[in-house]
Amino acid sequence: MVAIMTGMDTDSPPARRPVRQLLAASVGNAVEWYDWYAYTFLATYIADQVFPKSADNSLVPLLSTFAVFAVGFFMRPVGGLLMGAIADRRGRRAALTVTILLMGGSSLLVGLTPTYAAAGVLAPVVLVVARLLQGLSVGGEFAASTTFLVESAGPGRRGLFSSFQYVSTTAGQLVASGVATVLVDTLDEGRMNGWGWRVPFVFGAVLSLVGFWIRQGAQETRSAELRRAPRPGLFEALRSHPRESLLIGGITAGGTIAYYTWTSYLPTYAELNTGLDKSDALLAGTISLAFFGLLQPLGGLLSDRFGRRPLLLFFGVGFALLSVPLLHALRDSFAVLLLVQCAGMILLTGFTSISAAVNAEIFPPRVRAAGIGFPYSLTVALFGGTAPYVGTLFKELGHSGLFPWYVAVLCLLSSLVYLRLPETAHKELER
Repeated sequence: MVAIMTGMDTDSPPARRPVRQLLAASVGNAVEWYDWYAYTFLATYIADQVFPKSADNSLVPLLSTFAVFAVGFFMRPVGGLLMGAIADRRGRRAALTVTILLMGGSSLLVGLTPTYAAAGVLAPVVLVVARLLQGLSVGGEFAASTTFLVESAGPGRRGLFSSFQYVSTTAGQLVASGVATVLVDTLDEGRMNGWGWRVPFVFGAVLSLVGFWIRQGAQETRSAELRRAPRPGLFEALRSHPRESLLIGGITAGGTIAYYTWTSYLPTYAELNTGLDKSDALLAGTISLAFFGLLQPLGGLLSDRFGRRPLLLFFGVGFALLSVPLLHALRDSFAVLLLVQCAGMILLTGFTSISAAVNAEIFPPRVRAAGIGFPYSLTVALFGGTAPYVGTLFKELGHSGLFPWYVAVLCLLSSLVYLRLPETAHKELER
């Protein structure tokens, strides 16, 4: 009974190693998200090399690049469903192993994508295939690693462990942003367009092998009782728990649009709307990401003590009220962009630091990974993955001022969900 309640297999070692569990989830997750975000930070270079240029509008290649970014997001629900099912049927560690290998292969494919000048239409086709594989991997990664992290936590520590989902995600972003910044600052435009933009993706493939090796030492968190039970069907979570699935969508909608706007799209948004220098925009993004990563454990600890709902409302209401003034405050100024980003990061922590715990506490363990993975990834695809495209499209149509209102309205709608959300922080997690 003790083994079952702690989420351990009876054949596993008698003592769990929480630090090792955190490292296994965090390192692999950081590698996954490094690969994913490298694409965003280097979008303008990819646009120049992989897509045909338009004589009438210089934004067309960039719009195409962000459209491919969104296409990758629409594979995430498939990844969340398939890899979540693997995690529920075969174990969390098995799913984490598959996702890290998929990401490594797709990252290498992006790095080897031919240019449009050399291969014509084949170039964007290869890029689309690579992004589809990346989307499959990232969707599965969230489902498996969320479940793995929260099930590895001791009593009263689920919020803290949950926060490492975004500590590691931010670490991956930070490395991607840092690498992009160094390349932009050290290489001239010709070398950057020629081969410099490929370097981060090849490097990401190597890092994936490191993540794979570390995850081999992780301890399975799925209980021995669940291993002996009949395996759940692929769509069992959706059929048996439709309310919970819709609830995750409502929780996530505002969080994902705010997250992708502030952590990945804001440097490009500032470039397009204020004329800020590209290297200054990337540097501001790198500094604010470091600040954001440091905030996550604090948010997790606060939620373990005071509950999940107060932090979610701090985020949702804060963004509903402040998204428009913050984004309208942007100027052709490094300092202003940095202040706007850091202010948003403080608010955003109310969501990101605890989203893994909130999601895991909604579903029972039998279908926890797949139950989280599909609705979460579908919501991210609809609202987070399209954020750069929508923001750029508003600019293209001459209505860039509408994008901040779009962010604010989604955060307001999610806040209404948070108001009715039952508090789960101090309830025992079913295992």
